[in-house]
Amino acid sequence: MSLNGGGGIKVFSGTSHPELAQLVAKRLGQPLGKATVTRNDSGESIVRIAESVREHDVYIINTSCVSPTPTGVAASPNTALMELLIMIHACKTASARRITAVIPHFFYARQDKKDKSRAPITAKLIANMLEKAGCDHVITMDLHASQIQGFFDVPVDNLYAEPAALQYIREMVDCNKAVIVSPDAGGAKRATSLADRLELDFALFHKERKRANEVSRMVLVGNVEGKTAILVDDMADTCGTLELAAAQLIEYGAERVLAIVTHGILSGPALERIAKSRLEKLIVTNTLPQSMNRAKCPKIEEIDISHVLAETIRRSHYGESVSVLFNQIPYDTTQPYRHGQDLQLAAGEGSMSRSASESRQSLQVSAPPSRGISPSSSTQAFPPSPYNDPDPPAPSNYFRDAVGGSASTPLASSQQAARADQTPKATPVLEDGQTPWSPLGKGAI
Repeated sequence: MSLNGGGGIKVFSGTSHPELAQLVAKRLGQPLGKATVTRNDSGESIVRIAESVREHDVYIINTSCVSPTPTGVAASPNTALMELLIMIHACKTASARRITAVIPHFFYARQDKKDKSRAPITAKLIANMLEKAGCDHVITMDLHASQIQGFFDVPVDNLYAEPAALQYIREMVDCNKAVIVSPDAGGAKRATSLADRLELDFALFHKERKRANEVSRMVLVGNVEGKTAILVDDMADTCGTLELAAAQLIEYGAERVLAIVTHGILSGPALERIAKSRLEKLIVTNTLPQSMNRAKCPKIEEIDISHVLAETIRRSHYGESVSVLFNQIPYDTTQPYRHGQDLQLAAGEGSMSRSASESRQSLQVSAPPSRGISPSSSTQAFPPSPYNDPDPPAPSNYFRDAVGGSASTPLASSQQAARADQTPKATPVLEDGQTPWSPLGKGAI
């Protein structure tokens, strides 16, 4: 199926995070687009798009990170940025109908304001470069400052990792004795939102810095005695703040200290600091590659957000609202932090479903097969949050009183509902190796 009579979806990946791009394409039920990104002897990036993108809806996935290369020399975020710009321009000149840059971790997001004399606002420069290259739409996650969206003259969908963090906390933490802690005043809004949804207490650190990435003193505001303290932030770079905050929380009487961050940059001495710190676990999403970090540090846990990006792409392509994903995950899926327990549960429920199905067939009764669900849904350890309810239905005519128009007829409403039901819906991929149904209407792959 296609939008407005044009082509379908094409998903391409740069070299910064091919694992995430593969997961996104898998959840969309189609392979990654054919493209090669190489470098010549002088270090220039060479991009080749090996299939037609004419009149297609193109999505290019590349994130800001230090990525390994075949030569063993790490590629900087600048390399990933140039790859993205060149791929956008290549698709633009190849007559792609619309080009969306999917940037899970936005480039130079921390350089979003002029905080010193003659300091550049580099995030604004990145926005100008993306638009000039031919980008029509941007999808990103947990911008360091939401105002970065205002740097663009094209639509920007800033997704949130908060629903995935809520799911982790409900499944893996005893919420009866937990408290949400913000490591600084800048993250207070993020932490209070999480605490409100979980109906938990909230605490805050006031910190003073000697210089960038170096904290001198932290003062806790709030009570954490006898509780599990959960530090929440948008990114972890050198982890100096998390190390100091964890030590302070233990001194103030916290029993356990966890940290949940969206972007695990983990540069320089970060892994060594995490290993030596009082942190029990550092939970990060896979907006950046984490396989090497997890291998080096057993304290690191990973949350997969590929299904959020895939559902955003699907909704964007079919012209559906994306705002529902701000408050809830689209569906449950296999998560690395469960360490295979969800696969065992799904397999067990599958065998139970087959047994029940055989019993129903013997009794001439038909019913739809059951699907695997998450451990939290099966055990009902914590009730679902009312904040995750979907958006209420919109009125049929906002301007009825203003323009004197009549309300929509029942026939028109039923026709609109029928057209909405024809839009394909996404289905989760529960385990590796299982052939998914394509939500793009192409059948199984």
